[in-house]
Amino acid sequence: MHTTRGATARTEARSANIAQPDLELVAVPRDESFKVWSHGYPYRTVRWHFHPEYEIHLITSTTGKFFVGDHIGSFEPGNLVMTGSNLPHNWVSSVPQETRVDERCLVLQFDAEFATRAIAAFPELKRVEPLLDASRWGVLFTPKAGMAAEPIMREMLGAQGIRRITLFVALLDVLLQSTEQVKLASAAYRSDSASYAETHINHVLAYIGKNLSQELRETELAELAGQSVSAFSRYFRRHAGLTFVQYVNRLRINLACQLLMAGELSITDICYQVGFNNLSNFNRQFLLLKEMPPSRWRAYQQLNAASAKESPEAVHAS
Repeated sequence: MHTTRGATARTEARSANIAQPDLELVAVPRDESFKVWSHGYPYRTVRWHFHPEYEIHLITSTTGKFFVGDHIGSFEPGNLVMTGSNLPHNWVSSVPQETRVDERCLVLQFDAEFATRAIAAFPELKRVEPLLDASRWGVLFTPKAGMAAEPIMREMLGAQGIRRITLFVALLDVLLQSTEQVKLASAAYRSDSASYAETHINHVLAYIGKNLSQELRETELAELAGQSVSAFSRYFRRHAGLTFVQYVNRLRINLACQLLMAGELSITDICYQVGFNNLSNFNRQFLLLKEMPPSRWRAYQQLNAASAKESPEAVHAS
């Protein structure tokens, strides 16, 4: 009986891996070390996908099936899993069609460089290294750990400054204290991010990233993906969560913010350098995404930088 179940599980896992996972672009804010957020169901990231960042994923509502590498399991609220770099994963909730769930999970994502720097700065964090290594196959924690993690991750959603770091360390401590950890993917499973990157959507996203300052036409990208323009438009929105134009504009405005912070180029020069072909459209898109014009955004950043250079005497005098 157990042999039959094991064979069935392996067959299901192989079937789940027929489809190549999609790349999720994780945008960690420039002034933060990690990203914490929540989402409902259905949601654009609820698909078979991967990303270079580590992820700590806590289910807060619904039940269903989850997929990590070649593992398939059942989940319920309190399901707490950590996945490693480029390990494909997905959680699919069992809810009636057309049902919408406001919050399905809490998610924390951080990259390997941040983990390396943190361990180098604080030797006490070396205890985390075996957990990071085990996450290459995915790690499932106990429901008790899930209950302990929820208030920490929920507070993280609105925390700022040093409080975010203390909560992050507290969360790691919860994971380390959970002694009944279960590796999910089989020992033989190996994620192949190079192969995943060859899929149509990932090839398109990589092309956009490399050619952001150039003119990007949806017709040309559709041809690159081997699709009609209408099919590509639907395909792109389903995988990126935005229309092609919205996605490109968001990347260009994010790049513009980096150049504005550097303070070396004029706003007009930045406009053209990030790929906009006229200043009015650049200003309009910047205002739409940042809720202020680029000139004010730069002024606020300069004010922020200047405050850090104030002398102790000046601070005391104020």
